[in-house]
Amino acid sequence: MAQITYRQALHDALREELLHDENVFLLGEEIGIFEGSYKITAGLLQEFGPRRVVDTPIVENGFVGMATGAAMLGLRPIVEIMTINFIVLAMDQIVNHAAKIYAMFGGQCPVPLVIRTPGGGGQQLAATHSQNLEVWFAHVPGLKVVAPSTPADAKGLLHASVRDNNPVIFLENLALYNTKGEVPSNGETVPIGKAKVTKEGTDLTVISYSRMAAVALDVARRLEEENNLSIEVVDLRSLRPLDHETIISSVKKTNRAIVFEEDWRSFGIGAEIAATLQEEAFDDLDAPIKRVASLEVPLPYSKPLELATLTGAKQLIDAINELAPRRRRTAS
Repeated sequence: MAQITYRQALHDALREELLHDENVFLLGEEIGIFEGSYKITAGLLQEFGPRRVVDTPIVENGFVGMATGAAMLGLRPIVEIMTINFIVLAMDQIVNHAAKIYAMFGGQCPVPLVIRTPGGGGQQLAATHSQNLEVWFAHVPGLKVVAPSTPADAKGLLHASVRDNNPVIFLENLALYNTKGEVPSNGETVPIGKAKVTKEGTDLTVISYSRMAAVALDVARRLEEENNLSIEVVDLRSLRPLDHETIISSVKKTNRAIVFEEDWRSFGIGAEIAATLQEEAFDDLDAPIKRVASLEVPLPYSKPLELATLTGAKQLIDAINELAPRRRRTAS
């Protein structure tokens, strides 16, 4: 398998889907002539033309509504919203229309729509351009929400999302675009709604997604080598539907759980997972479930303050050291 970046994996998946199905088309701000703010769509306008790579006005509610209508009529639009922070302008179209049409029309009208958008902090883009709003969409029945952490999963989940007959919110993270990994070249799909155990372990489980899943895997490998801690890492990959079976199975084996997310802690994905484990694996827990997340403030522009606000490896290590079985703990 080739080693490529997360960015290239997304580009390749888009190109392959455009080749695979003539009903697939792309639309979004500056995705054509400018090739996208993060160059995911580089070269696609030249290859496929302006009918299938559509530059839109700066009006998110307008082009998401247009894409919803196109999906209702049998096309398969892939929308790029420049950053998840701008998705707020399209909430009515996503939540009140795309998510509900299939149910309100009695199953007669699928909406095969994909909305790709990057988020996350650490890029010094300040409070209104650095958010993680995934829990808004994971809350809504009728939507599917995916958040891959590796190039292989990004490519495979994008293939699966485009071929799904439901609206899918496809969440990317700005800090992942230049990361590299092995990616199959055969157009293989990754199933939506299936988590992945990226590292086996017996002492505790870290449950995460998107960029924090990559951080968790690195921390788990390091602590196993340095402190003889056996940490299992579960990469959710999909937030809706959520793979309860994999999460519960892991925690029943390790008896301890940490949920690690870049989002704010209150009312977040971690809260949902903690509630799930309390309801379905309570008797298997040997310690309270921990949630590790970013501080609940608008993200500062100042780089030192931004780094102090965001969660990361240090916060996860501190939580692991507090929660790990006593027999495994070492002096700090």
